[in-house]
Amino acid sequence: MSSLVCPVDLDTRKLQEEVRAMYARVATTPDGEFHFHTGPAYAASLLGYDRVALSAIPDESTRAFAGVGNPHAIAPIEDGATVLDVGSGSGTDLLLAARAVGPRGRAIGVDMTDEMLGRARASAEAMGLGNVELRAGDLHGLPVESGSIDVVISNGVLNLSPDKRVAFAEVFRVLRAGGRLQLADIAVENELSEGIRRNVDLWTA
Repeated sequence: MSSLVCPVDLDTRKLQEEVRAMYARVATTPDGEFHFHTGPAYAASLLGYDRVALSAIPDESTRAFAGVGNPHAIAPIEDGATVLDVGSGSGTDLLLAARAVGPRGRAIGVDMTDEMLGRARASAEAMGLGNVELRAGDLHGLPVESGSIDVVISNGVLNLSPDKRVAFAEVFRVLRAGGRLQLADIAVENELSEGIRRNVDLWTA
């Protein structure tokens, strides 16, 4: 359980800035070289995203996709639902959710990277999706009303949290009674050493 919270001497502000810088670089140079996979071909071939559905999302978003799994494969998102994408990035998952919920629903994306928010906004506008909201924020203090969300989705973001107890508490705070979390993320089988958990470079990697 100790790995749910980072070591007390880890500079969490530096960690957040390093994470923000990394994903700002993905947003501004999506075809660059990274230590993780990006883009729509990766999403379709390795993560099982529907190629036809992805083709409806502008390149502005899909080229900067950097997820680690497919939260949409867990369960269908219902028409009329209110969905929150925690760490929405360039908007691929968010925009897929927006199309699923239709005009009666809402799709809210929260991200701490301005460059990613810009990509997601541009794509939502290009698709004419009036049910999409983008909000700047952090997963440790989501700018979302308590008990207002039917489905929370997140893709490769909660693992970057230095305090996962707070992050998960925020997710459950915003969910309505009977709501659900559709989470795609990285997990490890063994407890990480203190040295690893103090290494900011390894957190961002």
